[in-house]
Amino acid sequence: MRILYLGDDWVGSNAHSLAGGFRQAGHDVVVIDTTRVTLPARLSPPWVYSKLAHRRAPWNVAGLHADIERAAAEFRPDMLFAFKSIHLDQRRLLDVPARLHVHYSPDDVANPENVSAEYLAHEADWDHIVTTKHHNVAELRDRGARAVTFVRSAYDPAWHHPTARRGTRQFLVGFIGVCRPDRRAELVGLARTHGSRMLVRGPGWRRVPELRATGAEVGGAVYGERYSEVVASVTANLVLLNSDNRDTHTCRTFEVPAAGGLFVGERTDEHAELLQDTSECFLFSEADELSAILDWCAAQPDKAAAVAEAGYQRIVASEHRYVDRAREIVRAVSDRA
Repeated sequence: MRILYLGDDWVGSNAHSLAGGFRQAGHDVVVIDTTRVTLPARLSPPWVYSKLAHRRAPWNVAGLHADIERAAAEFRPDMLFAFKSIHLDQRRLLDVPARLHVHYSPDDVANPENVSAEYLAHEADWDHIVTTKHHNVAELRDRGARAVTFVRSAYDPAWHHPTARRGTRQFLVGFIGVCRPDRRAELVGLARTHGSRMLVRGPGWRRVPELRATGAEVGGAVYGERYSEVVASVTANLVLLNSDNRDTHTCRTFEVPAAGGLFVGERTDEHAELLQDTSECFLFSEADELSAILDWCAAQPDKAAAVAEAGYQRIVASEHRYVDRAREIVRAVSDRA
């Protein structure tokens, strides 16, 4: 299949990895990078416009569409695959000549932050919607979507794999992810307990003064293979979910064990299906349960490492790579075409 793929094409992005998954699955893929619209460079004219007008710069969007249409005319794709292209002109996307027009939504489409008025007005016109949220399937159908397929998130073995530590320091507990209101109090509380034995990395955490005051190691985002290097320096890697997206699993669900890290995550049905609690991971529902897990990890580091190894073997032995998700998607859209 010839796939014209629209997505943010920077190293570490899930869109970049899924595009690679389609190529690994044997398809001819041409990627059009949408980053200049979704994440315009700070202080650039499109960035300034977006901050003042609260929408994407129209000239920037039009320029991207011109690139898409030129590529489509030359490539003549069988499928236009749009990775969360909610800020683009939906009618122009749907008018791109292709047998299939597929939109991929990695986030909860019931959350207003993950849709746009333009997207919602044309959602039912897409041939297929792919979602990583099981609860979105019925909701999308109720909203009029023609066809909906659920696939889980994934990991990229090019980046998520066991690696040597960079430095001798080993943290008891760590979290890598965005600073969100629903995570802030919990992580600050853990940092007050564990101090210098805790690592927190991700956008926004450096701007939390009460976290920095705990003695925890606080840093910015890490992507690509650097993510796996940081996981290697942590005994218990927290997998926290986004409550605004009603997550029951996340990319970290696969990335942490694939990188060889011990998965310590929130208890959900999906997590319990993917990994066996206490032998391949540790699941918790409340703060006291998490505290007991961390105490055990501190007292039994060798046994914690054995659980991490079992979790690694479980994930990599199953079909959870981006190439596996690409195959699932192609099967689903082909069956319903």
